Amino acid sequence: MCLPMIGMTALPHLGGLYGGFITRKEVKSWYPTLKKPSWRPPNAAFPVVWTCLYTGMGYSSYLVWKELGGFTEEALVPLGLYGLQLALNWIWTPIFFGAHKLKLALVDIVLLTGTVGATMVSWYPISRTATLLMAPYLAWLCLATCLNYRIWRDNKEEKEE
Repeated sequence: MCLPMIGMTALPHLGGLYGGFITRKEVKSWYPTLKKPSWRPPNAAFPVVWTCLYTGMGYSSYLVWKELGGFTEEALVPLGLYGLQLALNWIWTPIFFGAHKLKLALVDIVLLTGTVGATMVSWYPISRTATLLMAPYLAWLCLATCLNYRIWRDNKEEKEE
């Protein structure tokens, strides 16, 4: 019975591990060359915050899954939105840190933030606890979206010929 809980709680961390692999090199070479606002969190905060956020969102998805009796027809929209936001989350790092596409990363994170909001709205009637566990994630995404915007605005992207 606890295997689904462990699996669903761990699932978001897979993208986080892949993102960390991409970020590790770029945070030492490319990222320091960018102009960043003074209010940005320190680099050391990101792995700690994302570990907490991934754990919270993963456990939240388990609560919704359990409440709806698994992957049922009724679960299609709430867990489908969750899957979409997870995919948008996982592709942000390769876009921003891997491809250095600041504008495309901004588009992605705006879509991600909206999808997380929609996920939370769809979850509220199912599990208020799951919805509330997603609130720190939404708050962090608002900060991250502002940060992405400022970095895009203050740095020129290289034009591809």
